[in-house]
Formats: sequence, C-alpha cells, structure tokens
Amino acid sequence: MCRITQLSVFIENKKGRFAHVVKLLGEGEVNIRAMSLADTVDFGILRFVVNKPDVAYSILKENGLVVRKDEVLAMEVEDRPGGLAELLQSITEQDLNVEYMYTFNNVLSKKAVMIFRFEDTVEAIGKLEKAGVKLLPSDYFWRI
Repeated sequence: MCRITQLSVFIENKKGRFAHVVKLLGEGEVNIRAMSLADTVDFGILRFVVNKPDVAYSILKENGLVVRKDEVLAMEVEDRPGGLAELLQSITEQDLNVEYMYTFNNVLSKKAVMIFRFEDTVEAIGKLEKAGVKLLPSDYFWRI
C-alpha cells in the first residue's frame, strides 16, 4: 500500500497558533516527518505527515482544531541537480495533475522525498506504477 495519510489543519494567522499545534503533537508523542505551511491574510493551512496519523488527528480534533485527512503519495528522488525534473517529467508524461507538493531530505537514504497530492490518487498510483515510478510504502514515515 502506498497511500500515505496527510493531515491538514486550518489555523488562525496569529502569534503562537502554529506553536500550539506542534506542542499538542509533541505532548502526544507524535513525530512530524514532513510539513508545509501556507498562509493567507486570516488563516494558514498546515499540512503534515506524521508517524501516528490517527493519534494526531484525535489530539487535534479534541482540542477544537479544524483538521482533515487526505491521501498523498511519496517518492524518493536522487538528491542532485535534475533529480526532481526527471520525476516531474514522468508525472507530466502520465498526464497527471499535481494539486500541490512538498519535500524533505532523508539523510539516512541520502535522497529527497517528494510528497504529492494528486487530483485523483487512484489514477496516479496506476499510471505511476505502470511508468516504473517507485512509490514509497504507507509505513515509510513510521519507520524513519
């Protein structure tokens, strides 16, 4: 299984709100593996992948935060110039629409990990696997 649970939290764009979310997760022994924060004038969208998505979801809900679960896919790419371009070329050739993506470097594997949200996750899995793109397993973020 290669579908990875990502959590999205909507937070007010005010001092301390981001810190509050992260503190709640830390107190619940949830480890953030990858994260993206986008903001607007009034609120931010904090997207992240954690080692315990169900625990994190419960903690955030219990503390009155607006949180949503989504499925994302993750792929490793060579951490070198052109590595991402090659992956994106494969995605383009498969005629897939990327809604957004973010990344982190896995120092253990010495590779970059790209996290993608596609318009249609099931279609993306089929097309990427057919094209020979290696998708990371759903437990990848629990193991690192």
